[in-house]
Amino acid sequence: MGRKLTEKENYLRLLRGEQPEWVPSYTFGPMPGMTEPVSNCMLEPEILSDFRMKGGGMDIWGVNWVGAQEAGGALLPEPGRFILTDITKWRDVIKAPDISGVDWEAMAKRQLDGFAAMGSPRDQSAVSFNLTVGFFQTLCSFMGFEEGMCAMYEEPEEVMALLDYICTFYEEVARQMIPYVQPDILTMMDDICTWRAPFISLDMYEEIIMPFTNRQAKIGRDLGIPITMHCCGKGDIFVEDWISMGINAWDPAQTCNDLKGIKEKFGNRMVIMGGWDSRGRMEAPDVTEEEIRQSVRDTIDAYAPGGGFAWCGGFLGAVGDQESMRKNMILFDEVARYGGSYYQTH
Repeated sequence: MGRKLTEKENYLRLLRGEQPEWVPSYTFGPMPGMTEPVSNCMLEPEILSDFRMKGGGMDIWGVNWVGAQEAGGALLPEPGRFILTDITKWRDVIKAPDISGVDWEAMAKRQLDGFAAMGSPRDQSAVSFNLTVGFFQTLCSFMGFEEGMCAMYEEPEEVMALLDYICTFYEEVARQMIPYVQPDILTMMDDICTWRAPFISLDMYEEIIMPFTNRQAKIGRDLGIPITMHCCGKGDIFVEDWISMGINAWDPAQTCNDLKGIKEKFGNRMVIMGGWDSRGRMEAPDVTEEEIRQSVRDTIDAYAPGGGFAWCGGFLGAVGDQESMRKNMILFDEVARYGGSYYQTH
């Protein structure tokens, strides 16, 4: 049966709480060995993301980000070189850049044209607009996790003053850029969890972090577009708060969470973009092709009925790692094959 929808239309149908024509795939960008077209391209204004495009360097706040080939080029703040040691002195250290001379229209056109040149024109792939890695994660990029969390406990008013300053800057970037991007989706992020538990309590999240997350989410609510949240680790205690802010979907929704309970309680109000992890048997050197394919079928069977599910997951390895590419070719072939016909056969 020929498909009636584009990847973009199918993905947006999912985020609206409707059953899609097939199980969409969500990625943060094409993964090694992935050949299927992407449903979604994330646009972060170049003035905010230039250091990432270059594989590392200083961000707009002065944090130096470094990566490693062994980690697939993923970036993190340079260890031992945090820029803020005393939260009460943040006004002397954290300075938003002057954006008065930015040509927002030219920037938006350049980035959208770049998606088209890579084979993802906006009539085929949704455009997600993103501003920041998140307010908790930004604080920790300034101070490190230990000092950042101590600051939240000892000086919550100062932390909130800093986050208000950062949030106000991002709101202005959004106000300037969005008219030229006309995004389909607002993408939000904040890695506030480990695999086992959140870094902070629900009360601390709601008091210190959520007010600014909610201000960012308001951008999407005002535009009337879906809002997605990226949060690794065990974040299921935050789902009700996310829904209250208008967030429609969660990635990568890892298997340490009660994903079946979330689907049963919230249905398609919170799209699970995940439910599969390359842990345990999947990482074994002798894992078979059939085991990889069966893991795909098991995951789709668990979370896709009625909609509310997008595939999000794959094998990660060093840049150029041929084994990760081989496994991903199997994995995504099965996602396309089994997920592609799922709603016609179930």
